[in-house]
Order: sequence, then C-alpha cells, then structure tokens
Amino acid sequence: MCVVCGCSSSGTSTNAAPPVHPQAGDLHFGAGAAKVSVPGMSQERAIKLEADVLGANNKIAEQNRAHFASHGVTAYNLVSSPGSGKTTLLCATIEALRKRQPELAVAVIEGDQQTSFDADRIRATGAPAIQVNTGKGCHLDAPMVAQAFARLDLHASGHHHDHGGHEHVHSHTHDHEHPEHAHSHEHGEVAHSHAHPHTHQHTHDDGHDHTHEPSQAQGHVHPHSHAHHHDDGHEHAHVHPHPHAHEKQALLFIENVGNLVCPAMWDLGEAAKVAILSVTEGEDKPLKYPDMFAASKLMVLNKIDLLPHVSFDVARCKEFARRVNPGIQILELSATTGEGMGAWLDWLLAEPSAVAAVSIDPVAARITALEAELAQLRALPA
Repeated sequence: MCVVCGCSSSGTSTNAAPPVHPQAGDLHFGAGAAKVSVPGMSQERAIKLEADVLGANNKIAEQNRAHFASHGVTAYNLVSSPGSGKTTLLCATIEALRKRQPELAVAVIEGDQQTSFDADRIRATGAPAIQVNTGKGCHLDAPMVAQAFARLDLHASGHHHDHGGHEHVHSHTHDHEHPEHAHSHEHGEVAHSHAHPHTHQHTHDDGHDHTHEPSQAQGHVHPHSHAHHHDDGHEHAHVHPHPHAHEKQALLFIENVGNLVCPAMWDLGEAAKVAILSVTEGEDKPLKYPDMFAASKLMVLNKIDLLPHVSFDVARCKEFARRVNPGIQILELSATTGEGMGAWLDWLLAEPSAVAAVSIDPVAARITALEAELAQLRALPA
C-alpha cells in the first residue's frame, strides 16, 4: 500500500513466502498481518508505519472537517479508476446545480499526477477549481486538501472564529467610520448584548486572513444562530450550521487521483466518499477493489448510455458492491445524456443527516485493526 516506503535499515527482505494456491499456484501477497508485502520490510514495521502515517493524516482531516463546517461547506471525495468519467460528471453536475439551486456555491479540488487539464475543464464552467498535482503520489491526502481549500473562494467567503483548533480572525471594514455599536445576540429565548467597534480583527493560525468588503447583509458561519444589528443600518446575518440544518451553503467536490486502491484509506475531511464506476470497466470491480467500495457511501454507475454496446451486468455489479458494503447506496446515470442526474442532485442536496459522514469510520477501524495486529506480532516469541 502507498503508506509504506519500501525501505528498511538492513536493506534486506524480511518477508515470508506468500500463500500459494495448491492447484492454480496463485500467490497472495496480501495475506499477511499487514495486508501488504513490501521488499525489505517486515510485517510488523509495515503495520507500524501505516498506523503512524494514517494517524498523522487523520489529525489534519479532522481539522479539515471542522474547517469545512465552519464555512458552511459540504465536501465529497470522488474516487474511481482513470477514465470513469469523473470530470465529465463534475462539469455536468455544476451546470445542473446552477439551474437547480443557483445560489449554491460550488468549487472543485482536482487531483492528478500531472497537468491542469481537468481543473481547466472545471474552470471553463465558471466554477473555481484548484489543481493539485501529486507527482509520483497516487492519492490526495488531508494536508494537500487543506492547502488547496485555503486558495478557494469558498474559503474566503466564510466567516467564523473557531475551527476546531484553527482560530480565524476576519476583518469587516467599511469606508466610513463608526462609533461603537451595540450587538444583540439572540440564542433561542435568551438575548445577549455587548458593544464593540464595528471593525473586527481576527487571526488565523493556519497562515491566512480575510478582509470582507461591506454589504447590506453579510453572511457569517458560526456554530450558533444569531443576528447582529448595527445602528449604522447594516444588518449582519449570522447563519450557523447545526446537524439539523436544512440547506447546504456550499459544495466542495474533491476529485481524487484515478486509483481504486490507495485513496480508499485516506480521509480528507469529506462528508462521504463517492465511488464512480463506469459500465465500460466491468461489473467485478467492487470485489477486485473491496476497500474502496467498502469505504464509500455511494456508488455511481456512470455511462449507462453505453449499456447497449458493452457487456456489463448491472444487477451483478450491484450485488458485488453490496457484498463488500451492505449499506452502500447506488445510483445509475449518464453524465452525457443527463439520465439519472436528478437523483444524483437530490443525493448531493440532501440534508446532512441523510448523508452520514462515513469517511473517518473505515480509517479509524483500520488503524484499530493495525494496532491489534502489531500487538499480536510483538507478543510472538522471537
């Protein structure tokens, strides 16, 4: 797996021979405790390294998740093999969302080894996009996403003071001076009042700050709902996402590097992973790459307009997907003809409670399993 580096202090292999099928002679290098074989690395070291790397990534992913929430952003991690139609689907989705819910902000983080081709396609739709090139890397990780998000308009438009460890401070300025203003905060039946100057300066420990131009109504994202009334005639409405919020304020699509293996275990801070499988790839992919489909909340069967021209058993594919993930949701669509796009938009715009955040669960479970396997290996006699 990509979280292990493939080297050791001795430089010599410590891998045991893999299990061999008695009749066919097939080799299974993923049958060890680490579920991976790396030249020059013991199973114990592979487990330790994977747990350490994923654990460090997950700390940033949790910060990303809090950061997204503070800006009213729901993030989806789109994963697939190369050529599944992710970018075409994204372009069609952006256009369809613009018609369905034009006030919804949409942005994209694009992951590829090289080029900005996909980000350029997204930008051509009018949506902001940041290309992340990974070089020899085979997946996006949480720090990459954090840096890309900081460069998107979705980030610049948010207003918040605390991001789960990130202290944000934003400036609200007007081109005329104000005396101190009394702010009335209403939290349910309790009203709180305080006075402070109209210009607010906040700091942000992740290296970026924001200045927001004046407007008659400025939207702020906070963990509670209240309104600020200023005697200068400016009303500052603060909208605060709760688990029961009824509308998403913004969508962030993270198009991962085309790869059905490595991105499965990397939490980016997303609300859910969405596995996109085109009907040109074969219905056996969920069983061949079970980790990816097990980690995904939704499987999108794309390019269904090509079904008359390919040998693809839809029912069999769905059965395989549910074999590795009984709770996976499945949608069929064609990004080119528009068939099934309505159901896709419905899923994207569903209330947050309907799209459970599942991305952290498989990763946490994997780390727990790795720690248990490592303890067992250490308990074995030398």
